[in-house]
Amino acid sequence: MRMKLKKIICTTDFSALSNHAVYYGIALAKEFKAKLYLCHVIDTSSITMYDGAAFTYESQNGYIRDYANKYIARLIGEHKIDWEPIITVGRAADEIVRIAEEKDVDMAITATRGRSGLKRLILGSVTEHLMRTIPCPLLAVRGPGQDVTDAADQEIRFQRILVGCDFSSDSILAVQYGLSLAQEFQSDLHLVHVMPPIHKVLPKHVIETRERFQQDFRNELNEKLEKLVPKEAFNWCTPEMTLLAGHPYEELVKYAVVQGMDLIVLGVRGHSLVETMFVGSTTDRVVRRSQCPVLSVRPIVQDT
Repeated sequence: MRMKLKKIICTTDFSALSNHAVYYGIALAKEFKAKLYLCHVIDTSSITMYDGAAFTYESQNGYIRDYANKYIARLIGEHKIDWEPIITVGRAADEIVRIAEEKDVDMAITATRGRSGLKRLILGSVTEHLMRTIPCPLLAVRGPGQDVTDAADQEIRFQRILVGCDFSSDSILAVQYGLSLAQEFQSDLHLVHVMPPIHKVLPKHVIETRERFQQDFRNELNEKLEKLVPKEAFNWCTPEMTLLAGHPYEELVKYAVVQGMDLIVLGVRGHSLVETMFVGSTTDRVVRRSQCPVLSVRPIVQDT
């Protein structure tokens, strides 16, 4: 499957962090010759961010829309891409999903602050809502700690791509997207499966077969990873298969740091509200902890 990006939507709340995500949108629009929709959802409860005071609704709304359009135009600057500003009012996640559906976009890009703990538990995050509701892959970008005003002029490329795979249908879809991006950018591709600690799958009383069992198990998993890569893909890349053991989100984030990954690609499963609030998922946790962008993909039709 060769991924074609014809339409991209990128969101910004005009913070330095979200502006950094916009630069990824500009870079991908250039790479794929795609149209970029640059979206800002007006939050009328936060008037100060627009450098204005609260007037009547009509004058306030007009002022904010004018400010937002000018700000977005400054973000695009002199970049030669096909783009369109979208200014709307409402709840950010709901509006972004609605626009993505209306425009039939192929990818959405948003910034993430990596929030965790009680604050995330109570408030949730726009990114996490989007991962489970938006009808296209979502690229979550963590901004650097310093000022990023010059980032728009930097070339953004995915030279090393990590795909986490647990052999579920959503992770196999992630492999397909990872392969497509690796082909587009001529990237190094790493397929990683995280196993549970071996003692959890090996009975204690079978000590004498431990080494043989472990090696057979690893060989079987390596073969399964290799079978996910079409033969023709080996003509343009040499995927690296890696088996790790431990908690998936911890091992994937650690591997990405040690190996200097530029992108992580993961599948997203649907979760109930209770599971999402109190447990989360591997993808949620990787998004909150990863220092590189994370592309989450999910089947359009979810299991019921």
